[in-house]
Amino acid sequence: MTTVILQNVKLLNNQVVDIVIDNKKISAIKQAKSATGATVIDCTGQYISSGWIDMHVHAFPDFDPYGDDIDEIGVKQGVTTIIDAGSCGADRIEELVENKKKAQTNVYAFLNISRIGLERIDELSNLNWIDTNLAKEAAKKYSDTIIGFKARISQSVVLEQGIEPLRHARKLSDDTGLPLMVHIGSGPPDISEVIPLLQKNDVITHFLNGKKNNLFDEVGRPLPLLHEAIARGVHLDVGHGNASFSFKVAEQAKKHGIHFNTISTDIYRKNRINGPVYSMASVLTKFLYLGYPLEEVIAGVTSNAAAWLRKPQLGRIQVGDLANLTLFTVSDKKEKLIDSEQQERQASKVIQTTGVVINGDYAKC
Repeated sequence: MTTVILQNVKLLNNQVVDIVIDNKKISAIKQAKSATGATVIDCTGQYISSGWIDMHVHAFPDFDPYGDDIDEIGVKQGVTTIIDAGSCGADRIEELVENKKKAQTNVYAFLNISRIGLERIDELSNLNWIDTNLAKEAAKKYSDTIIGFKARISQSVVLEQGIEPLRHARKLSDDTGLPLMVHIGSGPPDISEVIPLLQKNDVITHFLNGKKNNLFDEVGRPLPLLHEAIARGVHLDVGHGNASFSFKVAEQAKKHGIHFNTISTDIYRKNRINGPVYSMASVLTKFLYLGYPLEEVIAGVTSNAAAWLRKPQLGRIQVGDLANLTLFTVSDKKEKLIDSEQQERQASKVIQTTGVVINGDYAKC
């Protein structure tokens, strides 16, 4: 049995400890520099949290532009668990499941309600591509991977179909008990048609987008329908992406007390390499810049996401649990930040990942 000790590591409450991992599980949390064992990793100056969870990625490399390799946007980012946000529909979900078996990163998925998935970017423009029976069969067959359904409800995706694809998604969700993740963007359909169809535990992704058809009025106040959705238990997810995060909207949201539930990247090859996403750490740095406490920022990729997944063990550091952990630093340095509208801000504190433990195995980032 191999013992790994993460020595002198800092918890989010600033307590400094040693974390002992035996046989891939957390076996002890001890006073700093008191643990002994075969493999000691000096983590001085580093924070540790439960493993980061990215609620919105695109991890099917065959699709362009919305595709990437699992571990490129998972373990190499310091992210232990990713949720593919509808890259695949029923036609190709089996391939994603097979890819998952070859990866280090933990993978779950929202199944695209269009059987063709992101094979093309107007996947909901033809209602014949929405086969609810196939979707139900896939959700049942791959229940260890599929945790909900994805519908991209913006004009470039639905074209002339308007709100109708979301009505199909709603029925599919009601029939199976699996929640929806709904991408919001440019209309039509108007946001006033979209949000009332969402229920408790459904996810609005891209909720801080800067498009005209968003969740805030012309002077930055939250629309009443947003308050109503929050009251119903609808989950607010960032989903940064290439075109869906605005500093201006994020600042207005915070001013009016509208906080994220989860922070996600909507990362894929193009915006990982060329920006404006780059990495989960880069996205988290933006929320630190916005004035959110570090504890709340990290909760957005740990305990909040784990609670939504109904897998609380993924969002905590507890003796007896399989070790899924992220190591990172918060440095006093200046860094230019760019949103999806090419607006710039200047960070004075920067989050960077340094290491990760996935299912008990340690790797540097």
